[in-house]
Amino acid sequence: MSGIQDIDDLRRALADNAGQPEGPARNTRARELVAAAEGLAGPRAVIEALGHQVRVCHHSGERGGAFAPFSRLLHMWDERPGDFEAHEARSLHGMFAWVCVGLLDQPDVPLASVEECLGDMERRYRLAGYSERAVRSAEHRVAAHVGDLGRAGRAYTAWLAADRDGTADCPACDLHGQGRWQAERGRDAQALRLWRPVLEGAHACAREPDTVLASSLLPLLRLGRADEAGAGHLRGFRLVRGRESMRGAHAEHVEFCALTGNEARGLELLAERPAYFTDDGNPRSRLEFLSAATLLMDRLVVRGLGGLRVPGPAGREWTVDVLAAHARAEALALAARFDARNGTAYVGERARARMAQEPLVERLPLGVRAARPLPAPAPPPAPAPAASPPDLPALLAEARRLSDTLRPGAVEAWAAAARAAEAVGAELAARDRAEIAEHAATDLGAAGAELFEQAAELYAAAGDPGEALAARARAAYVRALTGEVAAATARVAGPYEEVLALYAAGGTGLRQTASVLMSRARVLMRAAHAAAGPGAAAARADAEAAVREVPALVGERGGEDVRLAARVAEARAMLGELARLAGDLRTSAELFAQGAAAFVAAGLPWFAVEYEARLATLAHELGDARETERALRAALEHGGDQLEPPGRARLHLQLAEVTGGRGDAVEAAAHALRAAHWADEAGESASLGAWARQQLGGLLLMQGRWAEAAEVLECALPDLNAETHGDEVVVQTLWWLGDCLGELGEHRAAAERRLRAAGIARAWPEQHDHATLTHLAGEAFGQAGLTAEADRAYTRAGGLWRALGDTPGVVRALRARAWLVVDAGEDPSRARELMTSAVRECERARDAAADEETRRRLTAELGDTHRQFGDLLAAAADEEPEGGAARPVLEEAHAHLMRSVGVFVSLGPAALHDRTGAELAAGRLEAGLARTAEARARARGVLAAYDGYDAYGGCGDGDGLDGLDGLDGSESERETVAARRTEAEQLLRLLADRPD
Repeated sequence: MSGIQDIDDLRRALADNAGQPEGPARNTRARELVAAAEGLAGPRAVIEALGHQVRVCHHSGERGGAFAPFSRLLHMWDERPGDFEAHEARSLHGMFAWVCVGLLDQPDVPLASVEECLGDMERRYRLAGYSERAVRSAEHRVAAHVGDLGRAGRAYTAWLAADRDGTADCPACDLHGQGRWQAERGRDAQALRLWRPVLEGAHACAREPDTVLASSLLPLLRLGRADEAGAGHLRGFRLVRGRESMRGAHAEHVEFCALTGNEARGLELLAERPAYFTDDGNPRSRLEFLSAATLLMDRLVVRGLGGLRVPGPAGREWTVDVLAAHARAEALALAARFDARNGTAYVGERARARMAQEPLVERLPLGVRAARPLPAPAPPPAPAPAASPPDLPALLAEARRLSDTLRPGAVEAWAAAARAAEAVGAELAARDRAEIAEHAATDLGAAGAELFEQAAELYAAAGDPGEALAARARAAYVRALTGEVAAATARVAGPYEEVLALYAAGGTGLRQTASVLMSRARVLMRAAHAAAGPGAAAARADAEAAVREVPALVGERGGEDVRLAARVAEARAMLGELARLAGDLRTSAELFAQGAAAFVAAGLPWFAVEYEARLATLAHELGDARETERALRAALEHGGDQLEPPGRARLHLQLAEVTGGRGDAVEAAAHALRAAHWADEAGESASLGAWARQQLGGLLLMQGRWAEAAEVLECALPDLNAETHGDEVVVQTLWWLGDCLGELGEHRAAAERRLRAAGIARAWPEQHDHATLTHLAGEAFGQAGLTAEADRAYTRAGGLWRALGDTPGVVRALRARAWLVVDAGEDPSRARELMTSAVRECERARDAAADEETRRRLTAELGDTHRQFGDLLAAAADEEPEGGAARPVLEEAHAHLMRSVGVFVSLGPAALHDRTGAELAAGRLEAGLARTAEARARARGVLAAYDGYDAYGGCGDGDGLDGLDGLDGSESERETVAARRTEAEQLLRLLADRPD
């Protein structure tokens, strides 16, 4: 093959192919490399190429492609084992388990062939002297697959008892298999204990924690740890997305969505990999995927969405009903093939059980929103007429009970009574019709004025003039809500005067009179809100007088009647609103608190929600974070099930800001998650949900939960815009996302997000963020190996730093560009020029500094630059051919390191760590230059510099410890000191046998 002339070329090509994405292209390239290896002399190349082909096929959707190269390798081993190095022999034997399981995954391979392979594996391991751990692990998987649970259990015990050696699975994969067995046996807690080291990062490999995260989802749900499951889904799916060999894990994420009320997200997961429906390289994982897809479709059918178009196998359009039938038939046909091969019914039973699962959580918030939310299901058909007519008197009595006691559901209850009366053709009394009209008007809000007038006429016809006046007053108030404040004020005057006279004459009750007074007070409150200029104070005074009439009228009798108690509570809150209008925030807060407390005392906590929320806003304005948090929590508690989703979302979002502000990122994230959930439930435009997701992403990032944060921020971005949220929010989101992607190793994507943010920040008057983001983009491009893009970004950043007068920024951009040159193996003279420019920039700015603090900061930057200059030259010298050419470069590097030491010495104790770091770098160069005495003295000097540090760090003060005055005893500092000591001791050990 062109370009592969020797085994070194082959090894580079193998390494490059190993780093490519899983899939047919990588597998094809592996076959081509085997052909190329066959053209090279000796068996070594072929052995390495065949091993590579086995590995890439196993870690792909074409596991069956590993059988032929493995058989060929095994044949080569049998003929000439001496051609294999020790690690290759171990690797060959370790592949046996892959092959056995790979055969098991193919229903057309007889079970006898699988057992024969397992027996051959056991024999060969015994002959080679390897542990039987891998053999028993493979036997366990064979037995568990066919349903021989007794044999599986015995093999499991033997697996754990056997010693680990180089042929066994890695610890992470071992623990995954052990945990899956425990979970399958119903021992979820034991499974999670086994998986914990993998989930926490103590063990990892190319496939883990990817598959453990997927396998842990349902056990976590079954144990009631739903929040952990949701986090594991976000983190885990990001790891398996796009990896061809992860179909089984992908299926577990689809299954999770189906069982947690996240069907819309489940559909998105199906849409990402349509080939998973049909790819047959691994029939067992196809069975798992089809079973999960069937489960998801069945959940959608239950929700009444059988006709919804959904993603499915390519080549045709699918609806839920059709895909459900297709996926079930395909899955059961595959299961039947496995069962026929195995001689048991076990695989089919497990597939049916998986497809028949019931939800584990009704709706688990994930913090991400489906791009295509599910439509509302079609309404159910109208029920057949009841066998007996509705009990109209009972419906009327229940409606009246709810309205008399101000219970939720009164409006709906009166509407139900009206429908029942119409159904049976009943002629209702005028009083009943009046109450039905009044509650229908209430349901209309600002549009209900005419219905309130009709209710007034019906009350009058029923002989209740007081209620008629109350209904007229309410009509006036709802007109004020439409902006007709002056007209409403005039309209409410008549009922007000009439009801006072009627009440004085004993013609109506306290309840009706208080209702009219409250409606008038509400109208005048609208006038106070609308008033401006000189008339505002008078309008507030009129409103206050009207409000105070209500508690004055009710007096002590408010405790006897829930409606009257509610009037008094509302009056207190209205006085609070007037105080707020007057600018007296503290009095306003006190009155809102009294109003809310009065509603709670009256047994009407849902009415307190509005005033606790207002109190929270006031407390925030007053800087009282504790009261803000208390009021928000009270609002959520008082609202209970009556709180509408939009209000619940806003309260949780405010709590996220408050708790995050006091440093509790975990609780804040929980509130932001709930805010996003309730915003979605409300069907709000993406605005509120996007803001909640943006906050959630930032809070997850603060906790180092990079993958979850990235998923949430990516979901938020499309719904964030400068008009609604401000371009600062968009930039912050992109910045956070870039940080997450960088931590996840997705450096190119990180750079792209940062450049996008920089492009927005370019238009801002203050350019520091523009420069910072451009510089960070350069870092990410460099980490991605995109040298040209990184250099362009650093060059732009350097220009921006220069325009800002930020010399450290200019210097760091120059240094970064110099390192790019060396890392790319380019002409080191260019790197030297860039570093020289960085030194000059520092020196000029330091000499021109107007204040001592700036001078010290630039001096420290100069020390760092000389240190990096030395390190860079040393790295460049390593690339020189053996001989004397490198020595002058190393001497130059040493000179820069010594300048760095001198600069840091001039800064005193505050630069101790920087100085000792430069000293040790110089010492290592001296050792390489055979200047042993100098290197030894330098290492000892570093150790001496930290003499007494342990006592200092323990007592927290530096009295009497010369040179340690700048230290603080912090954990990070202790780690630095330990590292410096370790480096110095290592240098001394290196020099131990050398003469001075």
